[in-house]
Amino acid sequence: MNTRVWALLAAAGATTIYGLNHTVAKVVMPDYVGAFGFIFIRTAGAALLFWLLSLFLPKEKIDRGDYLRLFLACLMGMCINMLSFFKGLELSTPVNSGIFATTNPIIILLLSYLFLGEKIGILKFLGITLGFTGALILVLYGTQNTGNAPNVLMGNILFMINSVFFSGFIIVVKPLSEKYNTVTIMKWLFLIGFILTFPITVSEYTEVDWPNMPLDVLLRVAFVVLGTTFSTYLLNLYALRNLQASTVGAFAYAQPIIAISYAIYTGNDTLDEVKAIACLVIMLGVYLVSKKPSKYRAKVPSG
Repeated sequence: MNTRVWALLAAAGATTIYGLNHTVAKVVMPDYVGAFGFIFIRTAGAALLFWLLSLFLPKEKIDRGDYLRLFLACLMGMCINMLSFFKGLELSTPVNSGIFATTNPIIILLLSYLFLGEKIGILKFLGITLGFTGALILVLYGTQNTGNAPNVLMGNILFMINSVFFSGFIIVVKPLSEKYNTVTIMKWLFLIGFILTFPITVSEYTEVDWPNMPLDVLLRVAFVVLGTTFSTYLLNLYALRNLQASTVGAFAYAQPIIAISYAIYTGNDTLDEVKAIACLVIMLGVYLVSKKPSKYRAKVPSG
């Protein structure tokens, strides 16, 4: 397989893990680990893993001129993004979190156009429109309060904040991903992220009752650290090296499909006709957005 195919598979793998994470993490919060306590575990665990991995790779120094970009990427991706997502997940539902993730490609596309000079082809424009339409159907249909979602509105607002700052992270970190090894970037991002979020997260972390935590919950925490935090960033940054930022972001359209499917499989949700139609529309959008444009394909005017 060529590099583009591997990059697409990496993006798809990261999206699959993210989709499962919506339900996996939700079951843990807030009874066993609070949202901010989870961020303490994620940043500390990932920082440790990436620094250990870096010992087996050639040493790489960050140029002084890249320090500000590194800090901004950390602020967006390791701090605001993570804190808003996990607090939103604690207040809202796994399905809603997956739904709101589909706003990422729209934001990324606009930021890519403004800051990276990416062009918007007709198929990509149509795919994003279809994806947004499918997501909108799900958003309007699936925002009812439930027993395990004490404040859906606030949770959904936090999901939107998460989407904005995750999209910003993708844009800001892309030049770094093309210049430095993935492990070099991530070890610094998570270390700085751990330091910046420490004052907010340490209190809930100290409340975790580790000795009495069930094995199932421990495995879920491990999945979030090893899968959602460690593996997905490796996969996403590899994909960013070989694909446009908007193409990588487009895979977020698949998150609600995966999230809903897993929720149904575990008995945490049901699928009706409206959700099924919305998911099909989103899948079509993903296909069109990820399809490589023809050399001679016309471009959508920037307006």
